[in-house]
Amino acid sequence: MIIRTVTEKDAHELLEIYRPYVEDTAITFEYDVPTVEDFSDRIRRISANYPYIAAVENGKIAGYAYAGVFKNRAAYDWSVEVTVYVKKGLHRKGIGAKLYSALEKLLAAQHITNLYACVAYPQKEDEYLTFDSVKFHEKMGYTITGTFHRCAFKFNKCYHMVWLEKILTQTDITPLPVIPFSKLDKALINKIVLE
Repeated sequence: MIIRTVTEKDAHELLEIYRPYVEDTAITFEYDVPTVEDFSDRIRRISANYPYIAAVENGKIAGYAYAGVFKNRAAYDWSVEVTVYVKKGLHRKGIGAKLYSALEKLLAAQHITNLYACVAYPQKEDEYLTFDSVKFHEKMGYTITGTFHRCAFKFNKCYHMVWLEKILTQTDITPLPVIPFSKLDKALINKIVLE
């Protein structure tokens, strides 16, 4: 398995990984599967500033992860929201952990200090949502920092949402300026994702 950066050409393959999450789960609160064009646009917008990476095995994408804006204010520049999706049937094989590990190294190289994950959380597990996403993040070193109760409605059920946090760099001084991902040294990116 290799980790590599995503391009807009990967939009269709990534969308096919994401599709079952929209159609069959409450892991995402999207109701409608985006078009390939919409997904391609998401990749382009995110990749300008943040890592968007994929795990590839035998020439096929097994999962993907990316970071995005946490809050759209300058003081939050060192904080990002992270996301990971693994292809149906390939869970519990370490793919998500490999993606997050590479993502965290890339974000550290950009001088990002704080990581946040917004995760759907069931009142009790059901056929659409389990506690697995929270357990995965906790295993990766994240802690729950807040719960929004019954804030989302999908499949005729109300769901909670939790925010989880991981601090990459503890600092009380002015952090180094964030380097947009598109400006990060390509050799450094390749070294990190191929480690």
